[in-house]
Amino acid sequence: MATFNRVSLRHVNSLQQPKWLAILRILLGGMLFIKGITFISDSAQLETILETSRLRYITGSNTAVWAEVIAWTNLLGGLFILTGLCTRYMSLLLLPILLAAVFFVNLPNYTINGGSEFAFSIIILVLLGIFLYEGSGKISADEYFRTYYKAGYHNVKVDV
Repeated sequence: MATFNRVSLRHVNSLQQPKWLAILRILLGGMLFIKGITFISDSAQLETILETSRLRYITGSNTAVWAEVIAWTNLLGGLFILTGLCTRYMSLLLLPILLAAVFFVNLPNYTINGGSEFAFSIIILVLLGIFLYEGSGKISADEYFRTYYKAGYHNVKVDV
């Protein structure tokens, strides 16, 4: 009976991605990174969004803390996804933030802002789900560290 290593199957799945999916991952990371910069530069707006949405029951009076957590998570998660480093973990970390953005913030205000933020949040949420399943792909920092970095390590001779 053949046994399958789960890690190697994920690795193989990640290596069979088309190159356009890597471009899509880079665009997703860039959008999240820019959104993180926007949230950090105007944290008062994010605090206002948190206070006026249905999330105020969850965040309580700690909206400033939650605004900082959301902003920095978007910034670092976007940077990691952009470079292809720990893409699955970052997608998993960002999923609750995007789910809250879709269902608690943008869905109730769908008619007010014309649906543009709602559509943007849905697209980002779907892309995060795709990269949670697919991984970072062949053109990524993960793949570089898996192959080239380890290959150079074995060729080094140490004189003791």
